[in-house]
Amino acid sequence: MTAAPPAETAETPPSPFDAFKSRDFRVYAPARLLATVAFQMQSVAVGFQIYSLTRSPLALGYVGLAQFLPVAGLSLVAGHAADRFDRRGILVLCYLTLSLASLALFFIARSPSPSLPAIYAALVLIGTARAFQGPAGSSLLPSLVPTVHFQNAATWQSTLWQVGAIGGPSLGGLLYGAWGAPAPVYLTASVALAAASAGILAVRVRTGRLEKRPPSLATALAGLRYVFRKKLLLGAISLDFMAVFLGGAVALLPAYAADVLHVGSRGLGFLRAAPSVGAGLMAVLLAFRPIARHAGAKMLFSVGVFGLATIAFGLSQSFYLSLAALTVLGAADMVSVVVRMTLEQLATPPEVRGRVSAVNMVFVGASNELGEFESGTLASLVGTVPAVVFGGVGTISVVLLWSRLFPELRAVDRLEDVRATSGEGAQSAA
Repeated sequence: MTAAPPAETAETPPSPFDAFKSRDFRVYAPARLLATVAFQMQSVAVGFQIYSLTRSPLALGYVGLAQFLPVAGLSLVAGHAADRFDRRGILVLCYLTLSLASLALFFIARSPSPSLPAIYAALVLIGTARAFQGPAGSSLLPSLVPTVHFQNAATWQSTLWQVGAIGGPSLGGLLYGAWGAPAPVYLTASVALAAASAGILAVRVRTGRLEKRPPSLATALAGLRYVFRKKLLLGAISLDFMAVFLGGAVALLPAYAADVLHVGSRGLGFLRAAPSVGAGLMAVLLAFRPIARHAGAKMLFSVGVFGLATIAFGLSQSFYLSLAALTVLGAADMVSVVVRMTLEQLATPPEVRGRVSAVNMVFVGASNELGEFESGTLASLVGTVPAVVFGGVGTISVVLLWSRLFPELRAVDRLEDVRATSGEGAQSAA
């Protein structure tokens, strides 16, 4: 196993670019960026294609459900794999699988009558690959940089993700609009994902086998037990889950673009990119001015702003006002993401990080897909606009409730003071 680079001395002045001093992070970051661009541009094409075929918000909800079910079903296996096998190798296999799934979508789109079940089957394959990608990628990051640079690395990873989430939907919408079909988007995504897998191969660090005990139900459940014992983590992860689950306005953007704002596939690309514009700007600000104090309170406040922005978007009839609301929504979400990512990794022992990341994947990562299903189902029952407004109101209510239920989260001050106790991971599997 290749160890992470040594920590710098306390006398070394901090830099906004500290994470890039590590060679492996410099290689890893652009590969993840390329994969993000591919996935985001493909998501725009899938959503608009399915809505064009069905004109049904519920069909959009099934897009999320098809990707959520594999994540939920395979989370324990995926987390255990991330702690038992080389995390870099898992990522490479995941990106290659995602590339093949994009290629399958390309051939489906090229057929005279695209099959909806075939599209959903490809999405299930994508969800399966993402189930393993999430824990492996999240738990690999702390091995790429010194501990003192981890918050900076987490911020930059989120920044680059948002850059990809800005460029991906815009590029996907433009390609879809230029060709009048999703096939070129899927083919471009397939090539980009194959290139990303080659980039991950260039990472030198090898995590090796961190979980030494024989496989058992106890070791498989260690991450879940650790999260439920660590109330700080439970509060942070469940808060993000509830916010994304209830405030899933992004799932209904194809319906807004077509029926409310009347801006078509190109407008949809800009709408999908707007939250990432806000998040990207906030992430750059956090890289230069990291959260120094009152991190827990700032996380709760930012999720409340996320709820308010969701309500504003839901009620908007103006394309530009909608863009502004989505931009604020993304900026608020980024504060929550950086705090949660840092808490998750620093408060978790290395030997159980994969399994804790898998729990996070279900609670937060998969909440995007489950939230899409919830939003699509609710919109089919009460209408698109009421469904989005209800989600924003629900998010604000959750913030008020969580601030009372999880005082440990509200009390977090400096993120760098949060540390896992040695041996806690083993206790979770005992």
